[in-house]
Amino acid sequence: MNLKPTVYPFKARLINGTEKNLADYDGKVLLIVNTASGCGFTPQLKDLQQIRDEFSDQGFEILGFPSNDFGKQEPLDGKAINEFCEVNYGVQFPIFDKIMVRGKEAHPLFKFLADKKLNGNVTSTPRWNFHKYLINKKGEVVEYFFPFTKPTSSKVKKKIQRLLNEK
Repeated sequence: MNLKPTVYPFKARLINGTEKNLADYDGKVLLIVNTASGCGFTPQLKDLQQIRDEFSDQGFEILGFPSNDFGKQEPLDGKAINEFCEVNYGVQFPIFDKIMVRGKEAHPLFKFLADKKLNGNVTSTPRWNFHKYLINKKGEVVEYFFPFTKPTSSKVKKKIQRLLNEK
């Protein structure tokens, strides 16, 4: 029985309006990322899709959460965000509704991800777009990566592979 806090109690709305339970990802390794279409790091969407392609058959998924919290760099909404990601970067991983990822109005999931008192492991509030949280198969936050860490870096890929290899 897992007594550590997990992401599984949380729900979020997909970009198409469907509510998604994060418990649906039980048993998968996740990379949860706050995204934006107008950021210097936006090309990381292609890198994110690349690592998803590489690891998805082993039980890996990426969850993208657009946010306008930093420099107003996510001017798009809904369908326009999804189209931007698909057309420009070939994104096939789940994209959720635009949310706030920091401050009092932050989505409950991101409050959990950012605070060790809540998640039991790390404290790392997003300071910019493309902050990444790595979640193990049990739903526990185990690592975070700052925006300048490319998703395709050996550092990220080795940690993903290690988690995928765990029982």
